[in-house]
Amino acid sequence: MVGEQQRPHAAVACLLFSCYLTGCLSMPDPRQREALIQLEASMQTGGQMVLSNAEQRLDSLLFKMKQEEMTRPECPPTMHFFKARHLIRTSPIFSLLQKMPKGGALHVHDFSMVDIEWLVKNVTYRPHCYMCFTDNQSIRFIFSSQLPKPLPHCSPWTLLENLRAKTINTTDLDNSIMGNLTLFTDQDPETVYPSQDVVWDMFEQTFLAVWGLVTYAPVFRDYYYQGLTQFYMDNVMYLELRASLPEIYELDGSTHDTAWTLKTYQEVTKQFTADHPDFYGARIIFTLHRGVNMSMMTGGVEKAMKLQRDFPDIMAGFDLVGREDVGKTLWYFRDALSLPAERGVTLPFFFHAGETDLEGTEVDQNMLDALLFNTSRIGHGFALHRHPVVRDLSKKRGVAVEVCPISNQVLKLVNDMRNHPAAALMSENHPLVISSDDPAIFGASGLSYDFYEAFVGFGGLRSHLGSLKELAINSIRYSSLTPKQQETALALWQRRWDKFVSENAF
Repeated sequence: MVGEQQRPHAAVACLLFSCYLTGCLSMPDPRQREALIQLEASMQTGGQMVLSNAEQRLDSLLFKMKQEEMTRPECPPTMHFFKARHLIRTSPIFSLLQKMPKGGALHVHDFSMVDIEWLVKNVTYRPHCYMCFTDNQSIRFIFSSQLPKPLPHCSPWTLLENLRAKTINTTDLDNSIMGNLTLFTDQDPETVYPSQDVVWDMFEQTFLAVWGLVTYAPVFRDYYYQGLTQFYMDNVMYLELRASLPEIYELDGSTHDTAWTLKTYQEVTKQFTADHPDFYGARIIFTLHRGVNMSMMTGGVEKAMKLQRDFPDIMAGFDLVGREDVGKTLWYFRDALSLPAERGVTLPFFFHAGETDLEGTEVDQNMLDALLFNTSRIGHGFALHRHPVVRDLSKKRGVAVEVCPISNQVLKLVNDMRNHPAAALMSENHPLVISSDDPAIFGASGLSYDFYEAFVGFGGLRSHLGSLKELAINSIRYSSLTPKQQETALALWQRRWDKFVSENAF
């Protein structure tokens, strides 16, 4: 049975703790010491998961792999991901995680899900693609049947087809373009990105650079299908995508509205699931930038309610995006965010909150306010360990934290993955899901890299196959799917899991 678990012996635990606290033993009893160790182990993510014989064999293999991994001269979780990526790729643990059915990816953004090389090699080679260079050394793109109107603070538009024809080394040009669409660098990342301000500025520039490519209607469809393909190839069977639902443009400059964009997501998802029957599907979380004014936020919430009514199958809910430290707080938008409840409308929230290290500020209260607004999940929740009331409340309510390890490291919230706050959350089996946020921009793909960082970095030697199994199950259990849909998805996942275990438990 999916997620079958055993219960710890509460009476034994109480007795052991009582003896420990009162000092009833003059000399610690090794058996009681072992019992306490086992009790603590049972409290972690996956600690109560009952493993089959085959799963136990695979677990033993994983443990040996992890022992070797953590004694390597260069242990990847201790390093910046940009430096560790090539080491992770050669890891037998990573190879196994790539094969593992990971369930769903519940925290991924729309225009950072597809490998940058595909975007450059495929999309920028299409006809009518223009490029210009901005004053701050970034780039912008647009598809047009004629020379586009000039952009402020940008060089004159250049047709890429003509530029490549004049360029001796197109590989260098393509690599230069790719460098503008990702944060990944072969240089020392600490030198290239010395502060959160610098890395966030570059992060936001990459979205602006890619915008004109992915909002072109023919590319938009292909891009989303390719994104689903890349997650599917990484053994992800379900996706919840944060999407801004922008106006999508055609070659003649005409545009489609938000409803068209959402309907297109729906159509492409149906096509993909028809082509790949073991892929369960995808849903969209409509997002608005937290830098907008109150009027725009009110309009955004009203639009979200309408989309929720008109597209209940594909529309999962609503969220705010953008850098939390410099954006407006959830409490600032409380009037707008209260509209659904006041009107008796169900609009699920999936709020980004706690993606900060600014302790004690108004921003630091976003997680509490997210819970007050009945958020379905907490995006990132990096600061949760500093808020015991919020942590306990989210656990009691079953509000899962969407942990994105590589994102937190690249955006300079944590250096060593072993010190990530989620390690403590895993030790107490707080509801967690692992996701990848913006994999293309970070030089990653799919979900396996983030699972590696969580399994080896957060979990250390203590996390095991049961931990991985529960994290995968969590990604369906805490999704926006209905209980009946979750049951169907879990059954599909279980078949893939059993096959994975049988093929790898030697």
